[in-house]
Amino acid sequence: MIQENVNLRPFNTFGIEVCAKRFASFSSISELKELIAQRNGDPLLFLGGGSNILFTKDFDGFVLHNEMTGISIVEETESEVRIRSGAGEVWHDFVLFCVENNFGGVENLSLIPGSVGASPMQNIGAYGIEIKDVFVSLEAFHIESGEIHSFDNEACKFGYRESVFKRKLKDQYVISSVTFKLTKLHKINSTYGAIETELAEKGIKSPTIKDISNAVIAIRSSKLPDPAKIGNAGSFFKNPAVDKSVLEKIQTNYDNVPNYPAPEGKVKLAAGWLIEQAGWKGKTFDTYGVHKLQALVLVNYSTTKGSLIYDLSTAIIEDIEAKFGVVLEREVNII
Repeated sequence: MIQENVNLRPFNTFGIEVCAKRFASFSSISELKELIAQRNGDPLLFLGGGSNILFTKDFDGFVLHNEMTGISIVEETESEVRIRSGAGEVWHDFVLFCVENNFGGVENLSLIPGSVGASPMQNIGAYGIEIKDVFVSLEAFHIESGEIHSFDNEACKFGYRESVFKRKLKDQYVISSVTFKLTKLHKINSTYGAIETELAEKGIKSPTIKDISNAVIAIRSSKLPDPAKIGNAGSFFKNPAVDKSVLEKIQTNYDNVPNYPAPEGKVKLAAGWLIEQAGWKGKTFDTYGVHKLQALVLVNYSTTKGSLIYDLSTAIIEDIEAKFGVVLEREVNII
């Protein structure tokens, strides 16, 4: 059913109050086709979990909410299993399903907000794992032709928080399902110090994938705000990759600058560290600000306008460039 003038606050984790001119949900390709046929020339916006978006104004178009759910085993051997999930499934629910069934590979990605369909678009990652590491393929609806196309790992052109759907094919497809390859003979990844510390505190020396998942949930819960309580979209900025000369210049003024190897001979800096050093961490402006425990996270404490949060992000970007010679890039989509 198509609704008019719908408040989108429940459909974005920032909790921004904006209205959509028209709104409808779909749970199948046939429903999606019927709705697109009724767009009447309106711009289209597809929403899943609404976890990677900042609305700065009302949307004068047609919002379609993806509710394509269902998880099924496609193929299984003694050592691995392939699972297909509807794009509308909540990502964390999918992770818990895998962990509960002893299917390994996504446990390090526990408690990341959003939907399954958004995971390959963003190539989400955390604690040493990215979607591309467990991804097999996805099916997507081509909006213009109405055809279903399949994309394998190579076709998705995954990069750091990137895929072809954020660049060349942006706004051309609607992801309907994603297939993952998971393990039954697990390779535990606890290489990140925070996980090792959490396991040690619990006295766990031989962790299971459930132990890893629980550790990640505990870590994320301790330092990241729950969108159900404080509006946010997780990490607002990407970690920048810079030339080594930029790092060396920063090191002349700061000791122990966090940095990691990056492609093409560059180094990746921690955006949160840069923002914290610049004094933004914990800053509050009436009903919005920078989270007190994680400088990467911008927050909406009440009924803040999205434009104010956007302006805050601009001020941070300009300040970081002035202080460090590094240009931060927003990870969140701006509408």
